[in-house]
This record gives sequence, structure tokens and C-alpha cells, in this order.
Amino acid sequence: MTDETPSADASYTYADAGVSIAAGNALVRAIAPLARATRRPGADADLGGFGGLFDLKAAGFVDPLLVAANDGVGTKLKLAIEWDRHEGVGVDLVAMCVNDLIVQGAEPLFFLDYYASGRLDEGVAERVIASIAEGCRQAGCALIGGETAEMPGMYAEGDYDLAGFCVGAVERDRLLTGRGIGAGDVILGLASSGVHSNGFSLVRRLAADKGWKLDRPALFDQDRLLIDALMAPTRIYVASLLPSLREGRIKGLAHITGGGLLENIPRVLPDDAHAVIDADEWPLPRLMAFLQAQGRIEPEELARTFNCGIGMAVVVAADEADAVAAALAAAGETVFRIGAIEKGSRGCTVRGSAETWSARDDWSATHEG
Repeated sequence: MTDETPSADASYTYADAGVSIAAGNALVRAIAPLARATRRPGADADLGGFGGLFDLKAAGFVDPLLVAANDGVGTKLKLAIEWDRHEGVGVDLVAMCVNDLIVQGAEPLFFLDYYASGRLDEGVAERVIASIAEGCRQAGCALIGGETAEMPGMYAEGDYDLAGFCVGAVERDRLLTGRGIGAGDVILGLASSGVHSNGFSLVRRLAADKGWKLDRPALFDQDRLLIDALMAPTRIYVASLLPSLREGRIKGLAHITGGGLLENIPRVLPDDAHAVIDADEWPLPRLMAFLQAQGRIEPEELARTFNCGIGMAVVVAADEADAVAAALAAAGETVFRIGAIEKGSRGCTVRGSAETWSARDDWSATHEG
């Protein structure tokens, strides 16, 4: 019998199976102040109960509809784990949820997270959850609860996974449906902060195939390590968009995630509206140009895989475009006038001139739907 093999009459504990109840309790105590820091009207953000509470009346809503979203961070987590870059992935997690709520006009109210690992590393977990709390602070929503699961045998050593769940509310008469979008409306683009949280399976494939030195300065930015450029947290657009939404000045919003510009913009259009995007109207970020060059990615593939520098598309009436653009710029956004709505079948066309996105000739890519 080895030292690791218990005798037949040994008394087993949960710790023998690889689960530390004490570590979980210590983590809850450590993150409680982080949750309390996200308090907002309607939620006190205390942890430890079986469920989180939220008071819609205290939040000031009269006739609200609830809107819910959930998401993860995807394979960006692999880079976070491999390179010990945990401080931004919680912001990514919140952003992927709250940016999906705001496109329907909903104000994010509360957030819950799910953190799962094979063995709980309190230091890593606290850094991740601190990042989630920071994302909630940026979005103005309360972190009211979550789940930390320690599951030996389910994950490789050091691995963890994240899921996020967010609920928002919008007054019934302010629900953003896109039904009023029509020919002549203008499309504004809000700059992204990087790759955000989509396309990382391709990023990681390129890194492996091309032998990138992620701990070296990026070729396109000598003041920044390549890993840090790739891991930049997803931008949260909630605070800048809410005032214009409340004023009824925005007709539609599209969060540019998986599927890129081509596939996300049509999701908010009525059947007789077609979005035409002019790629000449904003500079392709140097990080995106680097990815394109490294993978020799054709413009159409770029437009359906990455955000290409635009994290949110904003559809407004032509006579509102300048005022909304100015308001968003004053709120801290970098705003481009990237296209317009034309009459036609629901879909999106992205087009550019020769040399735009490294194209040899004028080009055009269309997605119907």
C-alpha cells in the first residue's frame, strides 16, 4: 500500500477528492467587498445567500420589460491562463453580456458569474472576479451573486472557465427593435479596443503556426508586448449610449461580435433594409492589419471574423447623425460615419477601394439575412 492509498477503514473527506471547502469560503470572503462596490439602486450586492435580489421599483422603472443575456469569453481564456493575464477577462465577460443588452435599449441591472476550475486557485480567482466587478462598475450594474465550482478531473491543471449572466430592463415604450430603420438612415461606428472576445481560435492558430513571440514588443507597437495588445479588454459601450437611447435618438444598435460586421448588423434590420458599409471611412487598426497580413486573410473573411476596429454599430436618422456622433464623442467614444441604410433585402454589404484592407482591387462582400 502506498502513502497515497487510504486504508480500508480510512475516513474520507471532500479534500481527499480534491475539493477545498475552506478555500471556497475564503474566496467568498475576499470578493464580498468587490461585490459591494458595485451597488446601485435596486441592489445591495451582498453575497452569501441562495439567490440575489433586485428591486425594479427602487431602480426607478415604471412599466419595464426584462431583457436577459449570457455569454462567455471563449478561447481568449487560453491565452489568459498561459500568460497569466487574468485582470481583463472579467471585463470581457461582462462586456459580452451588457453590450448585448444595450442593443435592445436595456439598461444592465445585475450580473451573476460562474467560475469553474479543477482546483481552486484563490489568487487567480480573486483577480478574475475583481475584473468582473470592474466590468460591472463600468456598465453600472450590480454583481449580486455567482457560483464558484471546483471540479477535480473536469479541467486540466491551472485551467478554468467563465460564464456570465446579466439582466437589464427597458421601459416598454423604449424597447429598441429596429422596426423604424429605413433607407437614408446613417450608420455610425464606435471604435473597438482591440480584438475584443471573438476570433481567438484563429488568433491562437496564427500564433502557433507563425511562431509569434508574445512576450516581445508588437511589430506594430514597440511600446507594448504583443500578448498585452491581444488581451486588451472588450470595450463596454453602456454608459456612453444610454443618454442618447433615453432621448429616443437611436434607431438601432448592433454589437459586433462573432460574425463581424457582415453578420451582426443585419440582425437589427427590418426585412426591407440593407446596410452598406464603406471600409474606406475608418482606419483598420494596426493590430487588425497585423492579423490580416500574418494570415493573408481576404477582406471578406476579415469582415466576418473580426470587428475590424468597430465594436458597435449605431443606426440613426440622417438629421440626427451629427448630434448623436457629437454626444458619443463627448462621452469618450471614437466615432466614425461608416455607412448608410439602403432599400433592399435584409443584409449587409461591406466594400472598399483597392489597398483598403490590403486589397489588390476594389472589393465587396455581402451577407444576406
